[in-house]
Amino acid sequence: MSPEPATARISSVTLDQFLEQLPPELTMLHDGGSGTELLRWVEPSELEDPTPYLPEGEFLLTAGLPFLGKGGSAAKVDAYVKRLVGAKVAALGFGIQPYFDAVPDVLLEACRRHNLTLFEVPESLPFAAIGLEFSQLLETDAARVFRQLADTNRQLMRAVLSPRPEHELLAALVQRVPVWALLVGADGRVRARGHSAGGSTAVEQSQLAPMLDRLLSGSGPRVEMDSFEQPGSALVFGHPLRSTKDANLGALVLGADAPLTPAQNSVVQSAVGLLELLVRQRTSGSLAPSQLATAVLLHPDSLANGGTRHVNGLRDLLAQSVSSTRSAPVRVVQGIKVDSPEWPAGDSPVREVLQWRRLFDTKLVEITEYGFAAITRLRVDDALLADVEKLGWRLVIGEPTELAGLTEAYHRASSLRARVQLSGKSARADEMTWSVTGLLGQEAGTMLASRLLAPVLALEPERRGPLLAVLRGWLSENGSWDASAKLLGLHRNSVRRQIGVLAELLDMDLNQAQVRAELWIALQYVDGSG
Repeated sequence: MSPEPATARISSVTLDQFLEQLPPELTMLHDGGSGTELLRWVEPSELEDPTPYLPEGEFLLTAGLPFLGKGGSAAKVDAYVKRLVGAKVAALGFGIQPYFDAVPDVLLEACRRHNLTLFEVPESLPFAAIGLEFSQLLETDAARVFRQLADTNRQLMRAVLSPRPEHELLAALVQRVPVWALLVGADGRVRARGHSAGGSTAVEQSQLAPMLDRLLSGSGPRVEMDSFEQPGSALVFGHPLRSTKDANLGALVLGADAPLTPAQNSVVQSAVGLLELLVRQRTSGSLAPSQLATAVLLHPDSLANGGTRHVNGLRDLLAQSVSSTRSAPVRVVQGIKVDSPEWPAGDSPVREVLQWRRLFDTKLVEITEYGFAAITRLRVDDALLADVEKLGWRLVIGEPTELAGLTEAYHRASSLRARVQLSGKSARADEMTWSVTGLLGQEAGTMLASRLLAPVLALEPERRGPLLAVLRGWLSENGSWDASAKLLGLHRNSVRRQIGVLAELLDMDLNQAQVRAELWIALQYVDGSG
């Protein structure tokens, strides 16, 4: 199909719409029934034959110069009007003065004979004012159409980011354009459908077979067309969906009862472009992530037991998956949603995955019950961390590691997640003290101390302090009565008696190693000393 001519406009103004904007002094002398026709432009001309310069749908203005002298004969005037009708002029406006005081009768008769709409333009209404009014009306209409196109494109983009992008995109398309739609895969099978607002449904797939054969076997951008007697299918046109190397990945087939307007065609072209992006991403995008996932899923032991060549191949795939040109250390990043007033609302995991892939420049992202996990080559500097935290998220940023250490790096990052959830602060694994107290953190440690030591902490200060000092000294000496008595400067029986009091207050068996360990950790956080 040949491309749309350059004169085709997205916006459109009919003769009736234009007349509503003009002063009432403009008088219609003959109605040729062109009120619903689209006007291309308003053009004054005093040529005897202006038709070679007139596009279809012109509102021609003349002051009557061609009708002076012999040009005013009935035969000349009739030929003039006949040429205008042949050029599909929408209307003729005859200006009073400076040549005529009224519209010549021969011109009115010729317009009636050939059914050309004729207006009398008074001297008070300059031709320039009519042209200016039309250009302003056209500009206003164009702005309205462009706003509608912008709204439509936003709806199409939201559809692409939905859980079922192809289905949602076709639904958005048929809502904005009076068509039915079929998305067909490279194998010729229907992948998604969209029914028109008028209820028209697609023709049988067997009837579309010849068109699909042409779409899926040709090359380059093109539109294939057909026609069927079924309602809503007087015009059926198909667009191929192509890879970057012009391989056919599928087709979009649309059906309508009437040709689409330029604005509707613009919406269709947007939908075709988005569908091409979707099928390219699924079928011919970066192959590295899928190759890496397949190798690890089918051969999980290959990282530890595989040959050097195999492991190096996996490293290269990992590098490509995190947007690197060569093998380099990567790190695991885990995101925890703390408070997200600015995070886009919605139920689309696709939208979140794309957001994190963009921020961390990686294709290796998964959505989890706590938020997300990603593998990235980025250092995740303070600027990137601040951007993520503004969205209401906190991060666990793992240490740099090679491919073989990824699993261990993931577990180390996971061990910090509870601390981030409790503290509401992001954590970097390479800045952590890898001890129980270091991993537990101040907030969690204080909570542990307040729970385990609650009966003692509730005592009066003069009694609480000595008991805590005895417990600390006794635990520091591994429960040795003599060593703890010496450390505390007390008799061993005094130490034994106070430990008995503590055991009764805490309702714990202090002879158990686990109990002693938990109490020792809790003591590190009493009075902020952790």
